[in-house]
Parts: sequence; C-alpha cells; structure tokens
Amino acid sequence: MPVPAARIRQINSAAMRPDRAYVLYWSQMNRRVYSNHALLYAVEIANHLNLPVLFYEALTCTYEYANDRLHTFILEGVPETARRLQKAGIGYVLYLRRTKSDPNDTFYTLAGNAAAIVTDDYPTFIARTHNSSVPAKLDTAYYAVDSSCIVPMSEIPNRQYGAYTIRPRLHRLLPIYLTRTDHPRVKHRFTGVVPKFHTEVTPANIKQLVASCQIDHSISPSSEFQGGSLAAERLLKTFLEHKLRQYATGRNEPSENATSHMSPYLHFGHISALEIALQVMEYAKEHKLIADEYLEELIVRRDLAFNYARFVEDPGDLSNLPEWCQLNMRKHAKDKRDPVYSPQQFERAETHDELWNACQKEMLQRGKIQGYYRMYWGKKVIEWSRTYQEAAQTMIDIHGRYALDGRDPNTYANIFWCFGLHDRPWPERPIFGKMRYMSLDGMKRKTDTRAYIDEINGHSARQQKQQPLWTS
Repeated sequence: MPVPAARIRQINSAAMRPDRAYVLYWSQMNRRVYSNHALLYAVEIANHLNLPVLFYEALTCTYEYANDRLHTFILEGVPETARRLQKAGIGYVLYLRRTKSDPNDTFYTLAGNAAAIVTDDYPTFIARTHNSSVPAKLDTAYYAVDSSCIVPMSEIPNRQYGAYTIRPRLHRLLPIYLTRTDHPRVKHRFTGVVPKFHTEVTPANIKQLVASCQIDHSISPSSEFQGGSLAAERLLKTFLEHKLRQYATGRNEPSENATSHMSPYLHFGHISALEIALQVMEYAKEHKLIADEYLEELIVRRDLAFNYARFVEDPGDLSNLPEWCQLNMRKHAKDKRDPVYSPQQFERAETHDELWNACQKEMLQRGKIQGYYRMYWGKKVIEWSRTYQEAAQTMIDIHGRYALDGRDPNTYANIFWCFGLHDRPWPERPIFGKMRYMSLDGMKRKTDTRAYIDEINGHSARQQKQQPLWTS
C-alpha cells in the first residue's frame, strides 16, 4: 500500500539521482522499523529505482540537554532496530558522535551516494532545525514524511485553538488513516560496505558508550523505563491486559497505576501512535471494553499538540498563547508571589509542598511525572515563580533535562496548558487571573496523595543508596 500523499512533502527542489547507490532514510525522530511511513516511503522509492535502502541514525553529544539518561534510552533501542533491519534486508548505520571534535559531516557523506533522502517530518527539537537548514545543501531530492501523527499534520491546514475544533476534523479523517501499515519489503537487499564511523551497539556495551560521550553525566538513566521498540511493545501488552479496563476511572489516581507510560516511546519513535491505537481498539473490541478516553488522549489531544507546534515559530514562546492569556498575564504580572522559589530550588525538589516535591522527585528518578499530578506540578511552578516567563522556562528546562518525553510537541502543549493554551477562562484569582487553578486540597480530595508521596520517597531512598540521581 503506497504511503498517502498527505504524509509526504519534498522540501527542496532537487531531483532524484537514480544512478547512485541507495535511498537513504535519515531516522531523526522515529527510531523504529515497523509502522514507520517514512521508512516505507524510502522503500517505495528504492523499489521503483531498483536500489537498496540504507537506514541512518545518529546520536550526537551536542544536542541541548544531552545527558546519560537520554543517551541511554536511545541506545537501548539500537540492537533491536539493527536486528529488524537486517531481517528486512535494509542497511543500517549508527553514528555516535562522542566529542565535539569528532566529525559532524557523516550525514552529508552518506547523502552524497543517495538517490533520494527521506526523513521524519517533526515540528520540534532537532528535526525541525535540520529540515529547515539541510535540504538546500543537497543535490538530491529530500522528503519529510509524517509518521508521528495518525492523521497527518497537513490534513489540518490551520492552527486549532481547542480539542473541540480539531476533534470533528480528526474523526472525519480517521477512517482513511487508521489502517495498519505493511512491514517494509525491499526488492534489493543492502550489500554495501558499512562505513568506519558506524558504531556497533549491544546491551553489554551501552554503559561504556555513554560514559565515553562528552555529555552531562550527572543525570542517571531512568530508574523505571528502558528504551527501544521491544520495551515499548511489552509495556503496551501489559497496559492492554492489565490496565486498559480501569484507565477511564483510574488514570488520574497514581495509586491505580492505570496509565500506559507510552509517552517516552512515542517521543523517541520506538513505537507509533498508529500501532498503539489499532491495538487498543482491537483489544477493547475483543474484550468488550470502552477505550474512548484513552483514544481521546492518544489521538485528539496529541494531534492538537502537534498542530500547535507546527503553526508557531517557537513552541516554547509564551507569545503564542491566545490573546485572553496575554491580557491575563499582563494584568497579573505584578501580583505578589509568596513563596517564591528559584529554578534551582524547583529542580532539587526544595519547596514547602510535600506533594509537589514528590512529583519532582518522580521526574528526577523515573523521567516522567504521573499525568494528572504533572498538571498540579506545572500550576504550582507558575504560582511560586517570580514571573510567568521564568515559570515557563523552568518547566521547559526540567522537562528537557530529565523527562524522557520532553522536547516534544506534547510537552510544550502540556506546559502551556497550565497558562491557558487549549483551555478556557476561569473565575479570576490572584497570580493566575483567569487561568485554571489547582490546589493541594483538591488533590487530596480527588487522589490518594499520601500513597503517592510514600511510594516516591521510598523509591528515592532506595535509589540514593545505590547512586545519586541529581546534583546538589
């Protein structure tokens, strides 16, 4: 089945070069073999040109917030990627740029032998930067393919300001796009020589590879989550068999542990939203369950976040908020804040609020915060920061540095939701004005805060006996 045209855009004006050695797929965000429309399009082109496909993945030491946690999670997915690609007859090159003095032109070396280049269409992080700067430097066709959203971003041609506007558009299009993809099938296996800059990754050498990189070594790998497509698939199976039936009623109660924990794997592309949605729908149908609440988050809310990131120049800029939010912040900018914490105090979980500190400790240890509590966490950062801008930057930096699902359209949308993005005005109060407010008393009424605090603090004590998770 051909990749739908709405997923594909050619960014430069160069023609394909059929006389070259292969079609190059540059995996920037979707680091997987299956349910990957970009890889499938590379295969489609290659089969048409009677050429093999080369899958190129790079991990550099220079991306913002580069640290042991993020590097480890990415590298943990490499051995299975390599195995699946070999089985499919697709070549694989991983370049691990360990120091700033190491070469930074390996992509261009491979591109020089490419008949065409296909990569991921993604509206944040390094892919956004690369897709705006790289294509003009190439003499061959460069295509960006949307394999992150179930309904392609291009099908929603303007910015949406709430779930209520995007939902009916998505629901009309879902019958077209909510279909399983084929596994990649190449006519010609890759038999070329793997370049010397390729790095072999095994489960046994990941720790050594990470230690050899010129990155921040003070942030340890997640205590909870292992990276890679296999880990994602196993976690999804656990969610379907043990948690889906209680998701609707238990997702906002951390002690229920009813969420899927798919966000890190979606961010790094180890699994596709499409595959998750199809499996959830099939399991729910087979076992007579209702999965509407989960699918709303996975499809509507996630696509709304991608829509936001696609139509703004900088997803982390508060000026992107709706006009009522801008007026609201101007009106309440000088409201008295008490207490006020520095970004460093927030990062070290040094506030007076035991629940907030537990949320931050979960971020430090596991690499994500339970979804409902993350909203409370964000609201309190606004309340206890000197300015709205400082609050936003604190949340962005903490997510960028510690969260496995940070640097993502969903991250920016969730952070800015705390300021009113994709929300509505509420009754006015100090500091927040018309932003939605969340209180500790409300959390205590609605959830078992004590159980959560005790779990996180107990986990923290066990971890600290092994190794420090953050610097003082």
